[in-house]
Amino acid sequence: MILCCAAIACKKTSVDFTFTPSDPKAGEAVRFSNLSSSGEDWEWTFGDGSTSTLKSPSHVYKKPGTYRVILKVDKKNSLTATKELTVYDTIPTFVANDSVFYIYKDYTFTANVYNPYNYEMDLEWELPVPPVKAESNYITCYFTQADDSAEVSLHITLNGEKTDITKKFYIRDRETNSVYMRTAKGDYRQRIFSERSEDAKLLSGSSALLDTEQDTAQTYNGKVFLLSELITIFPELQGFHIANRKIYYRADGLYVANIDGSYPVQIDATPCAAMTLDTYDNRIYWANAEGVWYMPFVGSDNNKFVTVPTKLNEMNNVTKIAADGKLN
Repeated sequence: MILCCAAIACKKTSVDFTFTPSDPKAGEAVRFSNLSSSGEDWEWTFGDGSTSTLKSPSHVYKKPGTYRVILKVDKKNSLTATKELTVYDTIPTFVANDSVFYIYKDYTFTANVYNPYNYEMDLEWELPVPPVKAESNYITCYFTQADDSAEVSLHITLNGEKTDITKKFYIRDRETNSVYMRTAKGDYRQRIFSERSEDAKLLSGSSALLDTEQDTAQTYNGKVFLLSELITIFPELQGFHIANRKIYYRADGLYVANIDGSYPVQIDATPCAAMTLDTYDNRIYWANAEGVWYMPFVGSDNNKFVTVPTKLNEMNNVTKIAADGKLN
């Protein structure tokens, strides 16, 4: 019995703890791990006036500095462990919503500034392109050309102190399809992306696609459709294209109908000078006196549509349009 009591007396409670991360910043949660060998009551003091009774708590320090952390077990002064913890200043920065960047796609940059006391703060963004949307702490934009070092800068003034952050981003080109347009000044190419399109660019030579593209004859499901035959069904027919059992045609305006001629519906009342179908993106493109327009294919049986035509550009006197559905 004497030996047993002696063994119990020698088995003393050990008190210890660790914390992560080892170099925390202001505003970052510090996780404390209780390594004490035994005990039922825990008392933590974090050195900034805050306490906890959890066995392994987390704590956020609002200010940088060195803090004395104490763990007391079972309310006994003899069962304590003390460690110093240094909290570092939070460096203002900004982050992007993606790590890979392509032209003509929206990206958002968000300021990451720790301001727990709501000090007066001013944020000024500097971009190589105009923003699409700008709010108090973030900005959205898209890049119009490939660049291996596009710079985005954020100038921060917080409680009178200024911080400047500049980051460089690699902007990649994108594979896409194109619309070609012929005018008296020459042939133009405009690349089309899902979100938007780039500006039309004048080609150095004529487009072979425009030389072969025409809308007076079409082969659909192995059958040849000729303007001279369809004009009996669609009076004043000037040109047409066929896709998905629909015929889109030019007359006094732009129309869509079922391939058998039923349910003709006017898409645009303005005289249509040229048109084409893009079966890659399922869009129809056409030109009138106001510019070049597009809209999705019509899908209903009665050819009613709810989408509104969208203006692609304001090019005048377009006489031919062709869509290249190849990725290039």
